[in-house]
Amino acid sequence: QVQLVESGGGLVQAGGSLRVSCAASGIIFSHNAMGWYRQAPGKQRELVARIPSIGNTNYADSVKGRFTISRDNAKNTVYLQMNSLKPEDTAVYYCNVLRAGLEYWGQGTQVTVSS
Repeated sequence: QVQLVESGGGLVQAGGSLRVSCAASGIIFSHNAMGWYRQAPGKQRELVARIPSIGNTNYADSVKGRFTISRDNAKNTVYLQMNSLKPEDTAVYYCNVLRAGLEYWGQGTQVTVSS
């Protein structure tokens, strides 16, 4: 079955950096677009960044120029490098894949940015 396992979250001061990772299994990773979403307390889950199997990445306006999504198909892993972090980036970050019409999610990793 499809499994997505996130790691790399933590506590960081404003202006700092973190990289979160998502290891995928149960899919032909190189064939699938992968996404990072986040959900802050009391807010809806929102798309942060998406990387297709081939082509251009896209980002939420709020993270453009600060976050970079990348993938390593040999490791079945997608990354989200987060720089210049702000307190408003505090959220649980989730990895996402759409396969055969179904969406799959990881368990999430907490990112907390202190001011």
